[in-house]
Amino acid sequence: MADQYLFLIVEPDWDSDAYVGEGAGEQIAAEFPGFEAFERRVAELGARIVAGNALHNRRHGGVVRPGPEGREVEGAVWTDGASLEGDEVISGYYVIEAESEDIARQLAPLVPTGGHIEWRRVFPMG
Repeated sequence: MADQYLFLIVEPDWDSDAYVGEGAGEQIAAEFPGFEAFERRVAELGARIVAGNALHNRRHGGVVRPGPEGREVEGAVWTDGASLEGDEVISGYYVIEAESEDIARQLAPLVPTGGHIEWRRVFPMG
């Protein structure tokens, strides 16, 4: 049975708003051809992309620390932006299904990024 692996793309934040609207899909495909090449390589190694997407710029999200038990929402502490230190954020992800960790290791460095990839095997919750 194949395992799933999460590849987190960690790199400098990007201007996601520049790619919203009519023709955005074609613009992204033209400006980021490495993602299509990665998808082909996944198939060549017999793996499968289960999920994946880009994430909007950090200004479209934030961090929440839940409040104490029983007051998780009421006592929550909210901050704007990503929680990572420095200029890097999680800008996207892939979930890959692969027959072995070796295949996942071969694919991880092929994910297009201007930073690095954090990868982990997904824990099977049933």
